[in-house]
Amino acid sequence: MLNKLARFISAQRDFWIGIVSVGSFLFLWEILPASGLLDPFFSSSPSRIIKTGLKMFQNGFWVDIRVSVNEFFWGMLLACVLGIVLGLLLGWYRTLYAVLEPFITMLNSAPRVALIPLLILWLGIGVQSKIAAVFLGAFFPLVISVMKSVRTLDETLLRCARSFGASDWQVFATLILPNSVPFVVAGLHIAIGRGLVGVVIGELLASQAGVGHIMAIASSTFQTDKLFVGLVFLTVFGYSLTKLVEFGENYFDLWRSQ
Repeated sequence: MLNKLARFISAQRDFWIGIVSVGSFLFLWEILPASGLLDPFFSSSPSRIIKTGLKMFQNGFWVDIRVSVNEFFWGMLLACVLGIVLGLLLGWYRTLYAVLEPFITMLNSAPRVALIPLLILWLGIGVQSKIAAVFLGAFFPLVISVMKSVRTLDETLLRCARSFGASDWQVFATLILPNSVPFVVAGLHIAIGRGLVGVVIGELLASQAGVGHIMAIASSTFQTDKLFVGLVFLTVFGYSLTKLVEFGENYFDLWRSQ
């Protein structure tokens, strides 16, 4: 009971420290441009961003958000399904690992930003090229993380399970899957950020709608407040997804401990 209370107090302490930290940053960001120490044309301010954001939402910013979220969702879904499944297969089957590992390593080391113009050439300026950009950004962190989780599984545990007559499915359900959860979460943390980068860069280079498209127009027309609205939305969206992943990790930690 005392240990649970201590953990609760510690978690609340960290939460309030984070609130104070973010609040202090926003306060300084608001007063420094107002005092003339920062040029508001380049730095904007929280109040100006909120005011501009409200106007943008009244003028249909939801449409651009829906386009970007749709591109991100489908790209991440494909990356999660294929990345986790392929990672498990590569970790379990040695021959498949030997065949595909060089290609995965080379493609992972290649800058995805340089591939986006090629995706646009192949798939056009529609949502397909943005989905592909998200997929390329998110797939490799996931497949590599899951693959490592299987290949680093304790051999002693595997031999022990086999000695008791465990089938492949039992080994997967009781050893491989629980062991892979932290690796999947770590891969998702990286994949979310890279997926958002794929959406934005794809829309910055060539698009007809989306948050990145709005940011590109705002940058070319020197609308700093509007540019920050897009940046703040992407930041909050990515942060929310990261916290959702952490919540899922805590749930699976409870399941693993049972």
